[in-house]
Amino acid sequence: MPRQAPAVTVPEVPATPRNGLDRFFKISERGSSPLREIRGGLATFFAMAYIIVLNPIILGSATDKFGNHLSQPQLVTATVLVAAVMTILMGLIGNMPLALAAGLGINAMVAFQIAPQTTWDEAMGLVVLEGVGLLILAATGLREAIMNAIPLVLKQAIGVGIGLFVTLVGLVSAGIVTRVPDKANSTVPVALGAGGTLEGWPAAIFCFGLLLTFVLVVRKVPGAILIGMVASTVLAVIVHHAAGLDKAAWGLTAPEANGVVDTPDFGLIGDVDLFGAFGRVGFITASLLIFTLLLSNFFDGMGTIIGVSREAGLLDERGKVPGLGRILTVESVGAIAGGGASASSNTVFVESTAGVGEGARTGLANLVTGGLFALALLFTPLAKLVPAQAATPALVVVGALMMTQIKHIEWDDLTVAAPAFVTIALMPFTYSITTGIGAGFILYVVLRTAVGKAREIPLLLWIVSALFVVHFAIDPIEQVLGVK
Repeated sequence: MPRQAPAVTVPEVPATPRNGLDRFFKISERGSSPLREIRGGLATFFAMAYIIVLNPIILGSATDKFGNHLSQPQLVTATVLVAAVMTILMGLIGNMPLALAAGLGINAMVAFQIAPQTTWDEAMGLVVLEGVGLLILAATGLREAIMNAIPLVLKQAIGVGIGLFVTLVGLVSAGIVTRVPDKANSTVPVALGAGGTLEGWPAAIFCFGLLLTFVLVVRKVPGAILIGMVASTVLAVIVHHAAGLDKAAWGLTAPEANGVVDTPDFGLIGDVDLFGAFGRVGFITASLLIFTLLLSNFFDGMGTIIGVSREAGLLDERGKVPGLGRILTVESVGAIAGGGASASSNTVFVESTAGVGEGARTGLANLVTGGLFALALLFTPLAKLVPAQAATPALVVVGALMMTQIKHIEWDDLTVAAPAFVTIALMPFTYSITTGIGAGFILYVVLRTAVGKAREIPLLLWIVSALFVVHFAIDPIEQVLGVK
């Protein structure tokens, strides 16, 4: 029998940059192309354009201690401006397809927990201080060190959990999954549609978009996610006018444009009081509010960065994100800018996965997304044209793609499988990336210690887990300290 020659492994050579743009963004090196980046940037913008409407609704619906409301037009301008600037900065400095905008959850905390105890400018001052804290952690390298100390299995679980989370976000935003009102005879917390069934044209548009996008994806059609969004939007516009539907049937955004141009109002920019809250609510209460904001922003951002980078195939062999220090610095500045503009803390958006699913791998996609946000300063009515039912099928499709990462988790070892499961489950079930990460960290430390492997746990993971214990026990701690 003839002897076979040994296999020769040819080292992978990065593609030669075609031009300066290619070289700056490493487009060829990351296996992408300018067209893919443009498609990805468009997909991300359409997937997260709802924040133009939703953030002003959340912040504008609350009052501060003295019953004052923030102006809706000013909130729209602040929301769009900060999202545009920070998304572009992330593209230029971080070179990652990670778009930024006002963080959901954090804005609700500012609106309904902090503002009622302070004035609006004082509440936004606490957001700025939280951002300064994040910036210090990023500048000292501590935040990057914490991210690098996370075991690979938990990074894998974070990616899967975010996949389920964005799926639920998509289903809820489209009205396919709804919360069941609290009633004595209610047996489930959520249901299909408004009353257990799918009703109306908006639901039909979502189903059309979901099926079309999945078909295009499995057939490997270039631009599948973006094509699905555009086709669904066109059909939604036709159906909305042909059937004479009420705007309320679509939720936040109906597929119709009320004009084309809207004049931006920059009145809230810079309207902030950095330290006024300390005098109004006391040093301890103000510090605890900053701590809660910082922890939520820290780990929401961290989880999204890991999940999106992993889905894009950009993690190195040790599970690290390239250029992480720059990415974290930009995100920290986003928190400061959001507070300074009264738009609430800005953070990386999980909807960036829509762009990654479309092929985005570099910061060039961010220039497209950020540029569209900048245009939305003037063309806000057009930016609101895409209804959630046309944009959110992309999130469900991307969620399915991110779920494939679950195969890498070592399910035979319960000391890592259980923390991974808790991380994955709690993200969608609590509607919080931070909660899933925190519970997973704590359980990982407890179980690895229980089997005599405490010395293998990085010191930073011990410290972070202890902070999460404080985070979860914040209510009794406030009662003991007499601040609640």
